[in-house]
Amino acid sequence: MTPEQAATELLRRREARGTLKGFAKAIDVPGRPVGEDENAWIFDPVESPIAFHHEVIMDAAERWATTKYGRLMVFAAPGSAKSSYISVVTPSYVMGKYPGSRFIFSTYNQRLADKQSKRARQICRSTKFQAIFDTVIPKGFEGAEAWSLDNGSEFMAVGLMSGSTGNRATHLIIDDPVSGREDADSETVRDKTWDAYSDDLKTRLIPGGCICIIMTRWHEDDLCGRILPADYDGASGDILCRDGQVWHVLNIQAKAERTDDPLGRPLGGYMWPEWFGARHWEQFEANPSPAAQRTWSALFQQRPAADTGGQFERAWFDGGEDSSGRVCPNRRYGRMELPPLDRLRIFGASDWAVTEKTTADFTEHGVWGMDSNGELWALDWQWGQVNSEKGVEMNIQAIKTWHPVAWAGETGKDENAIQPIRDRRMVEERAITTIELLPSGQDKVAKAASFRAMASMGRVHFPADSVFAERVISQLVKFPAGAHDDAVDVCGHAGRMVDRMWKAPANEKPPERPRFLHEIQSREIFALDGPSRSGSARI
Repeated sequence: MTPEQAATELLRRREARGTLKGFAKAIDVPGRPVGEDENAWIFDPVESPIAFHHEVIMDAAERWATTKYGRLMVFAAPGSAKSSYISVVTPSYVMGKYPGSRFIFSTYNQRLADKQSKRARQICRSTKFQAIFDTVIPKGFEGAEAWSLDNGSEFMAVGLMSGSTGNRATHLIIDDPVSGREDADSETVRDKTWDAYSDDLKTRLIPGGCICIIMTRWHEDDLCGRILPADYDGASGDILCRDGQVWHVLNIQAKAERTDDPLGRPLGGYMWPEWFGARHWEQFEANPSPAAQRTWSALFQQRPAADTGGQFERAWFDGGEDSSGRVCPNRRYGRMELPPLDRLRIFGASDWAVTEKTTADFTEHGVWGMDSNGELWALDWQWGQVNSEKGVEMNIQAIKTWHPVAWAGETGKDENAIQPIRDRRMVEERAITTIELLPSGQDKVAKAASFRAMASMGRVHFPADSVFAERVISQLVKFPAGAHDDAVDVCGHAGRMVDRMWKAPANEKPPERPRFLHEIQSREIFALDGPSRSGSARI
């Protein structure tokens, strides 16, 4: 080696030790496995050079990894190499530079966790790494699930549901906690993911330990959705979250939609144009089907609840062109458009939750009127994160006000919890109606199918300029990717009730109703208690 070459090598090593970006430029970042033997797990270097968004990601990752109680969320589209630079390069750099660093890396299954572990291990086995940090992997400490350096740093790879009991960490990385749309749409899987994070992985951190979550956002109620503020709007930066911690959020959309884009792109600018080009992204963006639009919105744009698409479309209620190109009339009604109440078969439906925690589901009560054509008119709505007693009182007041011919619920533990209280209060208040319990065996999409069919045919009407109508419609158009779907459940009950009631004979003479009900049609819509915690709205 000439003196000039030696000086260049010393400068390279100094820069590699100095910053994560310098380190990434000085090593071979592992890419695809070599050959077809997956057990070998030897990787070719990545094909693409380090791009600007990779540098932005690494700046955020280095800040996270070197800050006590560092918290980082990174959202970016598939193919952005976010995992390569955070889950593979960052641990290698930190473990070499800061002896005694201990990483726990977790993803949705053990096999993928092992793959990323082997990629990081390959970096630390390389002569380039050893020349930079003068540390090696000792023999006997080089397993796929757990390996270490002779400077005391350690790396452990676990499947999210596998558990990490007995191991402690300075850094926790969770990369893709769910495998895809089906798991993201499952409330059971979302709950298990949250439990694995909060009850297992997070408890493995030593004081001052750091957490990084990397994902594409399929669902508003995903792991990050339960941590972010309820009104999170896609911003990047330091954000105070519901767990009381300040998380640095890096939200990199495939196509810039915000003026505060973290890459500084103009509106409409695509990510990594020198590698993918606009045509790569447009093939996903241009597909008009609701399922494809949800994929574009969630997987590529990090907006897990699309404005249109999914199970319901806003045009079905507010008018306009839906995703199929059909022009839909506005189904919002004004005061004078509502049929006379004595011409409607009025019934109610409830979805129960029995806890007051702010993270809990909402108890929802909806009042509906079915006209002689079988069309539905939303009349009244009450909601709140309330306990059983308060939820029952809301229900009793609605029954006393509207005198419904029936009230729908669903079999299950929540119904069992409120049934004794409701039966007693119905007798005490003389608020008597028929309780119709619907079976709970189907999934949420199947249970909403009847209501969805009615809405798509223009047979569901919500009041204009209504607090509750906007709230319910917003949940419908986000379903099944929204953070809350309790109002959707009530709508699903209503659709199933119409199926039952349509064949039933109408009352020859409507029951006598309080004069208040006839006066109510001339009232303005109002809201009580604020929509963030509880409320009601009535026409």
